[in-house]
Amino acid sequence: MKREHILFVCAWFVPGLGHLLQKRYARAAIFFTALTLLVVFGVVMQGKLYEAGQFHPLLLLGFLGNLGSGVLYLLVKLMGYGQGSIFAATYHYGTTYLVTAGLLNYLIALNAFDLARGKKK
Repeated sequence: MKREHILFVCAWFVPGLGHLLQKRYARAAIFFTALTLLVVFGVVMQGKLYEAGQFHPLLLLGFLGNLGSGVLYLLVKLMGYGQGSIFAATYHYGTTYLVTAGLLNYLIALNAFDLARGKKK
């Protein structure tokens, strides 16, 4: 496996790790902090994490978006959060924050991949 592929997987699993391994410390700290805050705010707002067992296409897309958070997704699931409460006024906002964190992490991982390939500076 090539170095840039390993960096992509690391960057996906831990937000900012791909940039950290490339000695871009400021970017790594910003990305890790921003995505962690998005997930924390999503949980505090009682957002819902989508699950893989739902076979509706839109729910599957939501799951893939959540999965983009990598280890943050696993931590939230293991701690028992992310169940969501439809009765909370902020439920939809929290769910959107959780999906957005995952989608942003995909973009950040792709940026780390491009940096490792020398496509960006």
